[in-house]
Amino acid sequence: NPNYQAGSSDWKRNRQYAEYTATSMHTRGKQEFQFGRFEMRGRIPTSAGLWPAFWTLGVSGEWPSNGEVDVMEFYNGRVLFNVACGTSTRYTAKWDSVTRPISDLGDPNWSSKFHVWAMVWDDQKIDLFLDDVLMNTSNLADMLNPNGQSPFRQEHYLLVNLAIGGMNGGDPSNTTFPVRYEVDYIRVFQAD
Repeated sequence: NPNYQAGSSDWKRNRQYAEYTATSMHTRGKQEFQFGRFEMRGRIPTSAGLWPAFWTLGVSGEWPSNGEVDVMEFYNGRVLFNVACGTSTRYTAKWDSVTRPISDLGDPNWSSKFHVWAMVWDDQKIDLFLDDVLMNTSNLADMLNPNGQSPFRQEHYLLVNLAIGGMNGGDPSNTTFPVRYEVDYIRVFQAD
Protein backbone atom coordinates (compact mmCIF):
# COMPACT_ATOMS: atom_id res chain seq x y z
CA ASN A 1 0.00 0.00 0.00
CA PRO A 2 1.76 3.21 -1.13
CA ASN A 3 -0.24 5.25 1.42
CA TYR A 4 1.39 3.48 4.36
CA GLN A 5 4.84 4.10 5.81
CA ALA A 6 6.20 1.79 8.47
CA GLY A 7 6.31 3.60 11.77
CA SER A 8 4.02 6.38 10.60
CA SER A 9 1.20 7.06 13.02
CA ASP A 10 -0.72 9.35 10.68
CA TRP A 11 -0.55 8.30 7.02
CA LYS A 12 -3.01 11.05 6.04
CA ARG A 13 -0.35 13.68 6.74
CA ASN A 14 2.87 11.73 6.53
CA ARG A 15 3.03 9.80 3.28
CA GLN A 16 5.76 9.45 0.75
CA TYR A 17 3.85 8.64 -2.46
CA ALA A 18 0.08 9.20 -2.49
CA GLU A 19 -1.17 12.50 -3.79
CA TYR A 20 -4.74 11.19 -4.10
CA THR A 21 -6.83 8.44 -2.58
CA ALA A 22 -9.77 6.64 -4.15
CA THR A 23 -12.01 3.68 -3.40
CA SER A 24 -13.34 0.45 -4.84
CA MET A 25 -16.12 -1.71 -3.43
CA HIS A 26 -17.09 -5.18 -4.62
CA THR A 27 -19.37 -8.11 -3.78
CA ARG A 28 -16.87 -10.92 -4.50
CA GLY A 29 -17.35 -13.72 -2.01
CA LYS A 30 -20.38 -11.93 -0.57
CA GLN A 31 -22.95 -11.91 -3.38
CA GLU A 32 -22.53 -13.16 -6.94
CA PHE A 33 -25.11 -13.26 -9.72
CA GLN A 34 -25.89 -14.92 -13.02
CA PHE A 35 -28.46 -13.25 -15.27
CA GLY A 36 -30.95 -10.53 -14.36
CA ARG A 37 -31.30 -6.76 -14.41
CA PHE A 38 -28.58 -4.76 -12.68
CA GLU A 39 -29.05 -1.04 -12.04
CA MET A 40 -27.14 1.81 -10.52
CA ARG A 41 -28.58 5.28 -10.06
CA GLY A 42 -25.80 7.72 -9.50
CA ARG A 43 -24.16 11.02 -10.22
CA ILE A 44 -20.62 10.57 -11.44
CA PRO A 45 -17.76 13.04 -11.28
CA THR A 46 -16.57 13.99 -14.76
CA SER A 47 -13.57 16.23 -14.06
CA ALA A 48 -10.15 15.62 -15.60
CA GLY A 49 -8.29 12.60 -14.26
CA LEU A 50 -11.34 10.82 -12.84
CA TRP A 51 -12.40 7.30 -13.83
CA PRO A 52 -15.65 6.16 -12.17
CA ALA A 53 -17.12 2.76 -13.03
CA PHE A 54 -19.92 0.28 -12.27
CA TRP A 55 -18.93 -3.14 -13.59
CA THR A 56 -18.86 -6.92 -13.19
CA LEU A 57 -16.24 -9.65 -13.31
CA GLY A 58 -16.74 -13.40 -13.58
CA VAL A 59 -15.88 -15.47 -10.52
CA SER A 60 -13.79 -18.11 -12.36
CA GLY A 61 -10.79 -17.68 -14.58
CA GLU A 62 -8.05 -15.17 -15.15
CA TRP A 63 -8.86 -11.74 -16.61
CA PRO A 64 -10.12 -11.27 -19.29
CA SER A 65 -11.23 -14.89 -19.75
CA ASN A 66 -13.43 -14.54 -16.66
CA GLY A 67 -15.49 -11.89 -18.52
CA GLU A 68 -15.94 -8.20 -17.79
CA VAL A 69 -18.98 -5.99 -18.26
CA ASP A 70 -18.61 -2.24 -17.84
CA VAL A 71 -22.20 -1.19 -17.23
CA MET A 72 -20.80 2.31 -16.76
CA GLU A 73 -17.27 3.49 -17.24
CA PHE A 74 -16.28 7.14 -17.69
CA TYR A 75 -13.04 8.86 -18.57
CA ASN A 76 -11.78 11.67 -20.79
CA GLY A 77 -15.25 13.15 -21.33
CA ARG A 78 -16.81 9.88 -22.53
CA VAL A 79 -19.17 7.26 -21.12
CA LEU A 80 -18.30 3.70 -22.17
CA PHE A 81 -20.46 0.56 -22.34
CA ASN A 82 -18.18 -2.48 -22.69
CA VAL A 83 -18.26 -6.26 -22.71
CA ALA A 84 -14.98 -8.20 -22.79
CA CYS A 85 -13.82 -11.80 -23.03
CA GLY A 86 -10.46 -13.51 -23.47
CA THR A 87 -8.24 -13.96 -26.51
CA SER A 88 -5.38 -16.34 -27.28
CA THR A 89 -2.94 -13.71 -25.94
CA ARG A 90 -2.75 -13.63 -22.15
CA TYR A 91 -4.13 -10.43 -20.55
CA THR A 92 -5.48 -9.24 -23.91
CA ALA A 93 -9.23 -8.77 -24.17
CA LYS A 94 -11.67 -8.89 -27.05
CA TRP A 95 -13.92 -5.85 -26.53
CA ASP A 96 -17.44 -5.08 -27.69
CA SER A 97 -17.52 -1.36 -26.85
CA VAL A 98 -19.70 1.66 -27.40
CA THR A 99 -18.41 5.10 -26.40
CA ARG A 100 -20.46 8.29 -26.14
CA PRO A 101 -19.02 11.72 -25.40
CA ILE A 102 -21.14 13.36 -22.70
CA SER A 103 -21.30 16.40 -24.96
CA ASP A 104 -23.41 14.25 -27.36
CA LEU A 105 -25.97 13.29 -24.70
CA GLY A 106 -28.04 16.43 -25.34
CA ASP A 107 -27.93 18.07 -21.92
CA PRO A 108 -25.33 20.72 -21.04
CA ASN A 109 -26.02 19.97 -17.34
CA TRP A 110 -25.65 16.19 -17.75
CA SER A 111 -22.78 15.92 -15.26
CA SER A 112 -24.71 17.60 -12.46
CA LYS A 113 -27.63 15.13 -12.65
CA PHE A 114 -28.33 11.61 -11.47
CA HIS A 115 -28.58 8.93 -14.17
CA VAL A 116 -29.54 5.26 -14.26
CA TRP A 117 -27.19 2.72 -15.81
CA ALA A 118 -28.57 -0.77 -16.35
CA MET A 119 -27.52 -4.15 -17.64
CA VAL A 120 -30.07 -6.76 -18.72
CA TRP A 121 -28.27 -10.11 -18.97
CA ASP A 122 -29.79 -13.42 -20.01
CA ASP A 123 -28.50 -16.65 -21.57
CA GLN A 124 -28.37 -15.05 -25.05
CA LYS A 125 -27.18 -11.46 -24.71
CA ILE A 126 -26.20 -8.50 -22.57
CA ASP A 127 -27.95 -5.16 -23.12
CA LEU A 128 -26.47 -1.99 -21.58
CA PHE A 129 -28.65 1.08 -21.00
CA LEU A 130 -28.22 4.70 -19.94
CA ASP A 131 -31.43 6.34 -18.73
CA ASP A 132 -33.52 3.64 -20.46
CA VAL A 133 -31.77 4.17 -23.82
CA LEU A 134 -30.09 1.04 -25.21
CA MET A 135 -26.40 1.80 -25.72
CA ASN A 136 -24.86 -1.59 -26.50
CA THR A 137 -25.96 -5.17 -27.13
CA SER A 138 -23.49 -8.05 -26.94
CA ASN A 139 -24.58 -11.47 -28.11
CA LEU A 140 -23.01 -14.11 -25.86
CA ALA A 141 -22.35 -16.34 -28.89
CA ASP A 142 -20.04 -13.59 -30.24
CA MET A 143 -18.12 -13.14 -26.98
CA LEU A 144 -16.39 -16.49 -26.45
CA ASN A 145 -13.00 -17.29 -25.03
CA PRO A 146 -10.52 -19.15 -27.29
CA ASN A 147 -11.65 -22.47 -25.78
CA GLY A 148 -15.18 -21.78 -27.04
CA GLN A 149 -16.59 -21.15 -23.56
CA SER A 150 -18.61 -18.09 -22.61
CA PRO A 151 -17.41 -16.18 -19.53
CA PHE A 152 -21.00 -14.90 -19.24
CA ARG A 153 -22.47 -18.31 -18.38
CA GLN A 154 -21.09 -18.13 -14.86
CA GLU A 155 -21.73 -15.94 -11.85
CA HIS A 156 -20.29 -12.44 -11.77
CA TYR A 157 -19.69 -10.10 -8.87
CA LEU A 158 -20.31 -6.35 -8.87
CA LEU A 159 -17.76 -3.57 -8.51
CA VAL A 160 -18.23 0.16 -8.08
CA ASN A 161 -15.18 2.37 -7.94
CA LEU A 162 -13.61 5.72 -8.57
CA ALA A 163 -10.07 5.49 -9.91
CA ILE A 164 -7.90 8.58 -10.23
CA GLY A 165 -5.30 9.07 -12.92
CA GLY A 166 -3.79 6.16 -14.77
CA MET A 167 -3.63 5.55 -18.50
CA ASN A 168 -7.36 6.08 -19.02
CA GLY A 169 -8.16 8.48 -16.21
CA GLY A 170 -5.52 10.95 -17.24
CA ASP A 171 -3.96 13.83 -15.34
CA PRO A 172 -6.00 14.91 -12.29
CA SER A 173 -3.78 17.88 -11.37
CA ASN A 174 -6.30 20.46 -12.67
CA THR A 175 -9.23 18.93 -10.78
CA THR A 176 -10.32 20.42 -7.46
CA PHE A 177 -10.57 17.80 -4.71
CA PRO A 178 -12.40 16.34 -2.93
CA VAL A 179 -14.82 15.01 -5.57
CA ARG A 180 -18.02 13.05 -5.08
CA TYR A 181 -19.24 9.90 -6.81
CA GLU A 182 -22.76 9.64 -5.44
CA VAL A 183 -24.64 6.34 -5.62
CA ASP A 184 -28.34 6.52 -4.82
CA TYR A 185 -28.80 2.76 -5.22
CA ILE A 186 -27.53 -0.42 -6.79
CA ARG A 187 -30.24 -3.02 -7.42
CA VAL A 188 -30.30 -6.52 -8.85
CA PHE A 189 -33.52 -8.11 -10.12
CA GLN A 190 -33.64 -11.84 -10.86
CA ALA A 191 -36.38 -14.29 -11.77
CA ASP A 192 -37.42 -16.73 -9.03
